Formats: sequence, structure tokens, C-alpha cells
Amino acid sequence: MDGRKKKRLLTGDRPTGRLHLGHWVGSLKNRIRLQDEYECFFLIADLHTLTTAYEDPSKVRDNVRELMLDYLSTGIDPARSTIYLQSEIPEVTELFTFFIMLVTVNRLQRVPTLKDVMHDLKISQPSLGLLSYPVLQAADIMMVRAHIVPVGEDQASHLEVTREIARRFNRLYKHVFPVPATLIGDVPVLPGIDGKAKMSKSLGNAIYLSDDTDTVRRKVSQMYTDPTRIHATDPGHVEGNPVFTYYDAFDPDKAEVEELKRLYRLGKVGDVQVKKRLAEILNAFLDPVREKRAGLAEQGKRLDEILREGTEKARKEAQTTLSLAREAMGLGLP
Repeated sequence: MDGRKKKRLLTGDRPTGRLHLGHWVGSLKNRIRLQDEYECFFLIADLHTLTTAYEDPSKVRDNVRELMLDYLSTGIDPARSTIYLQSEIPEVTELFTFFIMLVTVNRLQRVPTLKDVMHDLKISQPSLGLLSYPVLQAADIMMVRAHIVPVGEDQASHLEVTREIARRFNRLYKHVFPVPATLIGDVPVLPGIDGKAKMSKSLGNAIYLSDDTDTVRRKVSQMYTDPTRIHATDPGHVEGNPVFTYYDAFDPDKAEVEELKRLYRLGKVGDVQVKKRLAEILNAFLDPVREKRAGLAEQGKRLDEILREGTEKARKEAQTTLSLAREAMGLGLP
């Protein structure tokens, strides 16, 4: 980058299970693409998992390993990026304490994804931890003083809270934090195989990056398409049809996609045929990911080393940031 210092990127995931195709189009694809352009920090947000799994966090550690495998098998390179574990960065909780003074309860209650999480998980009363999730997220982002955050469209409202906190801190005390930009993927939201608006682990409508070939075929065969189409010869609707959303996201042959759309609209190609071809495309995309994942799964000690080294680097950044924040606020011994 012409000798100039790279700007910083941060994003991450809660270790609540394996990642799916929605994660790929929403954020992972951008993360991998931007590894040479930015200094990248990828957070495994195990503290965030406690907002909904505090009663039984016993699976978190295994899920951390699964998330590491998903990261590395899709192309996140520890030689170019830093992968770290949130709970090993105690400084983030102190910065979180500073930030919760800068945002109101009413503001957090207006974050739309809070309502979505409560609905999906059947939570009638959110814990304080769940309500303040966007503030802890802000502390994660600003702990490394990130300039850009690749996220799925559903997380954009959280990022606006981060931006507001950064501006208020800088205005009240001293300019310490960049106001991070939000980067949304080319396909903002990938629908679930059941036709629901969003692919989600909690809704059980996801195709996972680690699904085997037969599982992908089975899930694609079950996909929701055009409910108004009774026979294969009936003209079909492409707009709002999840099958064609997946074609747009994963088929590199755009001419093929346009031809299939044309034939589908005319009733000259059936759902079985377009689903069969889609399964082939998805399996072709996932084959190298699955192969790399299988090899990495045999390297447990190496995975631990990568996470430990990344966490040590991130903690040094966190200590620097916290020192800057405390100085700006006039806290600590003279």
C-alpha cells in the first residue's frame, strides 16, 4: 500500500455452531477478499454467546473449534490476519463499561435485531446482557480501533450504535476512535431453504459450509420455490424465488443463470431440474472448503497455536487502546 499503514478491519462471529452459506455471502466473502487491503482482526465472540446461552455454555469451547475450522477452510489466512478469542481480552469489558455510560436504554431498545432475536428464540424479557449486546460489540470494534466492519445486513443497525458511541466519546473527551464504516455483502441477506427471509441456525433452514454432498442435495431438493406454480410447464416467478437468489450468489456462469431464468419464466424448465443444477453448483463451491476442513481437523494443536498467537496480538492492541481511552477521560493515577 505504497508504504502507508493499512487501515484496520474487524468483524467476527458468535461460536454458536458451524457457519452457513448466509455467513459466506453476508460477510466471509468480503473478509477473505480484503485481507491484503486491510489489517484484519477476526473475533470469536464467545462472550456474546452468553447473551442467549448463559444457562448452558458447555458447548461454547467445541463451537470455537468449529468456527476456527470454518474460518481457515474458507480462506482466512492467519499469516495475513489475526484470529482471536474475545473472553481472553479482559480490557474489552472495561471499555464496555465506559461505553454503556454513553448510550441510553431507549436507544438500545430501538435496535431492530433485538426484536428479531427475541422472536426467534422465544425470549419474552431480554436480559441486560442481550439488551447491551450492541455496546459490547462497539467495544470489540473500537478495541482495535477498526476503520471498517464487514457485516450481514441484519447487523447494520448494531454498527450504527457503534458509530454513535465513537462520535460521542471523541466529542466529549478526545479523538481516540475512528468512526467505522459498514461494509455489507453483495447479497445482503440469503433466504433460508424454507423461504424465510433469512438463513439462520436457530431456524434450522441453513445449508452449512461443512455439509456433505448428499446433505446439500437433500436440502436443495427441499427448497421453497414458487408456490403459485403447480406444474413444471406453468410460467414461474424468478423474483423472490430463493432458488434463483442462490443462483445469483453462487453460479459464476451468469449467462447460464439468465438463460435458466428465461426458461423458468416461460415454463420450459421445472423446479426439479433447476434444483438439481443448483446442488451441483453449490457442491462445486463447497468441495475445496470441505477438503481443506478435513485436513485442518487433524491439526488440533496447530489450531490452538493460531488462536493463542492471534489472541496475544489482539490483547496488546487492546491494552494500547484502553490506555488511550483512560488518558482521554482523565482516569487512573497521575
